[in-house]
Amino acid sequence: MELDRIDIQILNLLQDDASTPLRTIADRIHSSTATVQRRIAQLRASGVLLKDVALVDRVKVGRPLTIFVSVQLTAQNTALLKAFESAMRAETDVSACYEVAGEYDFLLVMTAPSMEHYQQFTRRVFTSLNNVANYKSQFAMNCAKFETRVPL
Repeated sequence: MELDRIDIQILNLLQDDASTPLRTIADRIHSSTATVQRRIAQLRASGVLLKDVALVDRVKVGRPLTIFVSVQLTAQNTALLKAFESAMRAETDVSACYEVAGEYDFLLVMTAPSMEHYQQFTRRVFTSLNNVANYKSQFAMNCAKFETRVPL
C-alpha cells in the first residue's frame, strides 16, 4: 500500500494518541470524519496499522527489570528458527523477539519483576528443548529514550 499525505497525517496523529476521536483527526487534517474512518479501516486491512495500544510504566506495575538477551541456537534451519520464534511469542515476559545477523541468532527484549523471576525464566526457556546453545543477558540501568513512533 502506498501512503499519501492524508494517510501519513492520520498515522502521525494516531502514533501520538491512538484514542484521538475521529472528528478531532478529521479537523486536524482538514478532512471529513467519514474519510478518516475509511482510511483507518484501509490502513488496518492492509496491515500498515497493526494495533491500538496503551503504554504502561513498567516500574509502576512491578516489572522494573528490562533485559536484552542475545540468544545463540544450537542448530539453525527454517523449522528450528520458526519453533524458537513460536516459543518466544508464547512467553509473556518477552516483549520483542528479533532474528538478527551476527554471532547470535536472536535478540530478545524482556521485562521482569525480579532477578529471581528472570533466573527461573532462563532455566525454563533457555534449554536444549528450545535449541539454545548460549545466551548473553544485558540489564538496562536507565532508559534515556523509549519511543514506539515510526518516523513518517
